[in-house]
Amino acid sequence: MEKLISIDLEADFGFLRKPDTNEGISMTYNMLHKPALLGIFGAILGLKGYQRLGELPEYYKELHSLKIGVEPLRAENGNFSKTTVVYTNTIGYANKDKNNAPFTFVAYENTLIKPSYRIFIALSNNHPLYDSLKNGHAEFIPYLGKNEFPVWWQRESFKEYELKPFDYRGEYQVRTMFCKGDGERSRSYIADADTDGFSLLSDLSVMNESFFYFERLPVGFQEFDTKRGKEYQYLLSSFVFSNAKFSESYKLENLYSIGDNEVVQLN
Repeated sequence: MEKLISIDLEADFGFLRKPDTNEGISMTYNMLHKPALLGIFGAILGLKGYQRLGELPEYYKELHSLKIGVEPLRAENGNFSKTTVVYTNTIGYANKDKNNAPFTFVAYENTLIKPSYRIFIALSNNHPLYDSLKNGHAEFIPYLGKNEFPVWWQRESFKEYELKPFDYRGEYQVRTMFCKGDGERSRSYIADADTDGFSLLSDLSVMNESFFYFERLPVGFQEFDTKRGKEYQYLLSSFVFSNAKFSESYKLENLYSIGDNEVVQLN
């Protein structure tokens, strides 16, 4: 029997690198996304990471079917504070230009300050991750994007709920980030917010000056065949984080109740 559990992940710093930004400054995702979270779970369980080019890591193959939701904690309208970290990369191959001449490589990284997230997961009692999270045990030290940014959770943050699908009786608030749909729908931008669902916000939400935070985040990997073999790139979906209350007629998918008119979305 599956349950809904939650833990609070915390770190002093985090760097969830966006692969499409490497000119001048490397940027970070603001929200913890599923592939990165699965890496954290893999470290907790002691599963293998990347071993060879063109092959997904053991932790991803073992854990990718987990249904999870992420709620940012202590973030201003969904945004964490950030700073730019500057350092010199002293690795030998990084300090040679295209003509193999020596030069000094200076890295600039956009870095999260004190990021924290409440993670919701659908798990059965006999899943190995259940006991590890409940007992605060990890085989390897998990980190948030870089190994100098360890991430932790307090055992006291472990909570259990009934895994109860939401019945859409009354307006509701989504505590986690949420995606509009699955499959092809989830890959589209939420650019039509004014005409597709968000007009169904309750009057109470509008009066309370609700905020909406938007971010396009990785949800998995897309496989490509190239002359060099298989390559994998992030598969992206558009997510929203908001304090708004939605009308019961706006039926987001994969919602589960955690309290009075409060729900989480698990993907």
